[in-house]
Amino acid sequence: MIRAGVLSDTHLSRPDDLFTRQVADCFADCEAIIHVGDLTALPVLEAFRGKTVYAVHGNMCDGETCARHPEQMQFALGQFTIGLTHGARLGPDIENALWHLFPEADCIIYGHTHRPVCHRIDTTLFLNPGTFRSTGPYGAPGTFAVLEAGEKLTARIVTVPLIR
Repeated sequence: MIRAGVLSDTHLSRPDDLFTRQVADCFADCEAIIHVGDLTALPVLEAFRGKTVYAVHGNMCDGETCARHPEQMQFALGQFTIGLTHGARLGPDIENALWHLFPEADCIIYGHTHRPVCHRIDTTLFLNPGTFRSTGPYGAPGTFAVLEAGEKLTARIVTVPLIR
């Protein structure tokens, strides 16, 4: 079983103390991290040292981050194919556009909307972890996802715990 922590829209220029503590708490039992864009700047990824990191850039990322990480990518997590993109340029019907980007994917992960999503259409899992930094609509708390690849591919949305 591979357990991956999935987050998006951190909107940081570097990992602050609170972010570092939240990451340590939320992703302690994850061997991989999937960042779905709008990390904003590369130093944010330093918080995930020692873990395999898959990341794409988003519309708020600086030039260095855009040069280092693609807008979209596809990779294997265990026996499953994962499609990953931030989703900023996909228009109002993001999930329909995602079908065309990743027609063979077992799981399609996107961000941008700051709204968590976790559901299947046929056999394809659609996952949006929401925003990790509590910048969701109407003061919604921060969220992330845990994706598990074993015999089956499962995911769940988790609220970021309050850490002071």
